[in-house]
Amino acid sequence: MKTLKHWTLTKSADHHVELTVEGKHLFCLYVLEQNLIRVALKRQGEFELDRTWSIAPGEDVPWEGRQRESLAGFSLPEFTLHEEADSLVLATEQLRVTVHQPLYLEWHYRDAQGEWQFLTCDRPTSAYLLNAHGDGVAHYQRRQPDERFYGLGEKAGDLQRNGKRFEMRNLDAMGYNAASTDPLYKHIPFTITRRDEVSFGLYYDNLSNTQLDLGNELDNYHLPYRRWQAESGDIDYYLFVGRRVLDITKAFVRLTGKTLFGPKWSLGYSGSTMHYTDAPDAQDQLMNFIRLSSEHAIPCDSFQLSSGYTSINNKRYVFNWNYDKVPQPKKMSAAFHDAGLRLAANIKPCLLQDHPKYEAVAAKGLFIRDSESDAPERSSFWDDEGSHLDFTNPATIAWWQEGVTSQLLEMGIDSTWNDNNEYEVWDGEARCHGFGKSIAIKDVRPVMPLLMMRASMEAQQRFAPDKRPFLISRSGCAGMQRYVQTWSGDNRTSWQTLRYNIRMGVGMSLSGLYNVGHDVGGFSGDKPDAELFVRWVQNGVMHPRFTIHSWNDDHTVNEPWMYPAVTPAIREAIELRYRLMPYLYTLLWQAHADDEPMLRPTFLDHEHDRQTFAECDDFMLGRDLLVASVVEPGQRERSLWLPDNQAGWYDFYSGNWYGGGQQITLDAPLEKLPLLVRAGAGLPLSQHLKPVDAERDNQRELKLFPLKGVGNAQGVLFEDDGESWGYQQDKALWLNWEMHCTAGEIRLTFNRRGSYLPAWKRLQITLPQQEQRRLIIDGIERSEWTVSQGQTP
Repeated sequence: MKTLKHWTLTKSADHHVELTVEGKHLFCLYVLEQNLIRVALKRQGEFELDRTWSIAPGEDVPWEGRQRESLAGFSLPEFTLHEEADSLVLATEQLRVTVHQPLYLEWHYRDAQGEWQFLTCDRPTSAYLLNAHGDGVAHYQRRQPDERFYGLGEKAGDLQRNGKRFEMRNLDAMGYNAASTDPLYKHIPFTITRRDEVSFGLYYDNLSNTQLDLGNELDNYHLPYRRWQAESGDIDYYLFVGRRVLDITKAFVRLTGKTLFGPKWSLGYSGSTMHYTDAPDAQDQLMNFIRLSSEHAIPCDSFQLSSGYTSINNKRYVFNWNYDKVPQPKKMSAAFHDAGLRLAANIKPCLLQDHPKYEAVAAKGLFIRDSESDAPERSSFWDDEGSHLDFTNPATIAWWQEGVTSQLLEMGIDSTWNDNNEYEVWDGEARCHGFGKSIAIKDVRPVMPLLMMRASMEAQQRFAPDKRPFLISRSGCAGMQRYVQTWSGDNRTSWQTLRYNIRMGVGMSLSGLYNVGHDVGGFSGDKPDAELFVRWVQNGVMHPRFTIHSWNDDHTVNEPWMYPAVTPAIREAIELRYRLMPYLYTLLWQAHADDEPMLRPTFLDHEHDRQTFAECDDFMLGRDLLVASVVEPGQRERSLWLPDNQAGWYDFYSGNWYGGGQQITLDAPLEKLPLLVRAGAGLPLSQHLKPVDAERDNQRELKLFPLKGVGNAQGVLFEDDGESWGYQQDKALWLNWEMHCTAGEIRLTFNRRGSYLPAWKRLQITLPQQEQRRLIIDGIERSEWTVSQGQTP
């Protein structure tokens, strides 16, 4: 690739600056926010791909993509520009970039005292490179000694990414090693760089196959560097600064789109297994799951139909019901609904070459086209070859939505599980419709699953407009949080996977994917033994997505009752999740409304405590729950570091208080998940240990964990009917509480907003057993608070 060196300033507009590089390329700096600047290189004055589907500040992008030239959704502040002999300095109130000659950028931020401080810089030698023949671009930055790298979405290994090389090339990584396999399913070339006093985000808006080297590579001719390299497309990146890592994560979500606010039932236990739908009597097996859930008193809200319901022999054919296996889909769906369970059906975006509808779809031109002919492109898929649907073609979208509606929704299916959508089309020049402007698949491959899930979502919305949609997708790119819940794909059963899936989930959350989880028990390989299964369930119930799923090599099934001796421990863990449902639902609301991550590394709220940056198996669920999953066999004690939060922590079960900033050891018998609560928190709890039902969930407890000394704390509880859009018209309940603690009293006051009246009328307030101070609620000594019609803030 050729290094770009020499530039001249050719244009200064209201919101951006243009440089001409090597006399023919345009190098543009767009001032989008006080703390956000975009850098884009236009080869020969034009973008290689003139659209994006990931950038969505404020509202969703058009189906055909957002024009890369668009600045809509940004505040576009004023900036200063100062030109010197060999440099150009552009500055907002918070961020300053210096363009040096030869071409490299140096960045500074303004600290709390108003002084400019060094943030980062490009590699001074050969920072920007282009392939002279049209494909391939690269960007090199300096690495600083105090930098910690996080992000990159779904990646194996440790949460901190320093010293490693990663690739974005979406693959169906069946049975991956959670500590080392790369690449995996998702494409999110976004890094968070944390330095001692500041953090910054760097997102490359490029959808082609990508490498990111974060210190694995060394070159004697250059200072230590990090490298981003893409096989095609544009250099187009967004750099934004914040004081904390949390600021960067939230800014990235604001850049790429808000988290979908799904229905409350989506947070319940979701059953699944390949075994049921692969069985010749699939409908009977599925109906038996309802019976067994009831018999073992395991609350469950949904079941995910694996693709076997579409099979002909051993292969899968989307939108094709195998009526020998499932003779009465509508009757089956009704039975699940009567039991309080919803159904999500697996769908795939590739039609095998002998699919009953293949020829008709090909005749309509709905497939991606071969690069050297007008025939459909053929790729390996599910033990055969098939052709991938082209979701950049409006006719394909319409065909897909008709299939979702007639073959699923009208059969009583409630949700779509968009799977096997990595689009492993390796003919890079294969042609996509591009909404009327042809695009090579190499430039937009991760967009295909994004558009697939959007097509599914809109079909669901049209079919049931009064209900919030819920969807699942395995693959995708930045922005997929706008449409779906996701998970870490086809993991392999092992203690190692349990440990590293925790890091993987937290890494996704730091990268803007908040609604995530894992296949509990492991999807492939040997079935989990009883101890591993219990520990995996205990960990899984503390993730936004909780699904037990499997395709075990010995054809066994991971189910809550698979080991009778430990079924009580499994039931207890799942019941704990249902007790915490009001807390989980409030977190989902905050993820949507306030861009707050649900899963959080312990350092996210405690950056002042350096020990929290050490690799560990602990994580936060929201700001208040510290989860210490057991991830080693035979372990009956659990050591963990309590972040120094000044207020301390409570044991969730015993109410014992511990000071922060210390290592402690807790008992961890097999039937117990070590769990701590931040002092000053209040956890809203339910007694409804059955499928989510707003009308029957008629008891609510606020379990307070008060500050030990004098101080104040706040919290919120969100409630609504769990599935409608009523919250948009204020038909919800936002119950804010404030707690003031003194030596002798705990004073609690409530402030209510919204017109929704929940089934529960009294909020019971409980305190740790050891707490002796008086409880004063809204000025009266009592232990309950009443919600009634007409209360206002």
